[in-house]
Amino acid sequence: MIWISSTFDVDQDVKDCVSRAADSIGLKELPNYKVEMHDHTDWIKQTQESFHPVEIKEGLWIVPEWKSPPDPQAINIILNPGLAFGTGEHPTTRLCLLLLHRLIKPGDYFLDYGTGSGVLSIAALKFGADLSVGFDIEPQAITSARHNAALNNIGPEKLLLSLVPSKNGPNFESECPLEDISSHNSYNSKIIAEKAKYDVVISNILLYPLLDLADRIVSYGKPGATIGISGIISEQVPTVMKHYSQFLENINVSMMDDWACISGIKKTELSTS
Repeated sequence: MIWISSTFDVDQDVKDCVSRAADSIGLKELPNYKVEMHDHTDWIKQTQESFHPVEIKEGLWIVPEWKSPPDPQAINIILNPGLAFGTGEHPTTRLCLLLLHRLIKPGDYFLDYGTGSGVLSIAALKFGADLSVGFDIEPQAITSARHNAALNNIGPEKLLLSLVPSKNGPNFESECPLEDISSHNSYNSKIIAEKAKYDVVISNILLYPLLDLADRIVSYGKPGATIGISGIISEQVPTVMKHYSQFLENINVSMMDDWACISGIKKTELSTS
């Protein structure tokens, strides 16, 4: 039996959130759940106390905003994840960071499809990328990523962020509202429409969105770009590899604690439409 503990704002519809989460992993019935009310301030304190500096590899640290870097000379990514995914502690985030560290070259363009806290986009810039772009379906993630970019002295000209529609489809771009320049959580239709632009694309999300959005995720990479896919467990690897083999060649798999990161090279003959 698996138990999952999640935190929600008091105004959120918990049943709807649980239903959407169950649907995203293919559950046909709503799982049993119970709701408990807790003091919001205590939750923030508890979260901060549980998040410590994480050493991804020698010379690379994820450091909470409220902590001092253990190694000031290292590459330190300062982070306050808020409600967004990506503290560096989860194996999928570590696998993606290690992949990025190997791949990124000076001047590269990087796209993080499902950016969460923005940790991968920030890391790519610190590894030498010229531009990072982060997409997400959650406004809270865009807010968090913008905050974390500022913590790392990264301006909006280097890290571009945008909401994207949660569903794939032929009218994907037209489903994006016109950008509201006064909004901190807006759609940027220009960067959403720019395909075949990025040297490295990573998507660390969930199995079913990875399958549903495969052609769209890959479409953002240049021919010959490296595409990284994570957020999956070991038993899901064959399914994901089979699905992505139509888009990628030279596919490799990295594992950590039963979690996987699949990477491959975008086939040059693919259409970018």
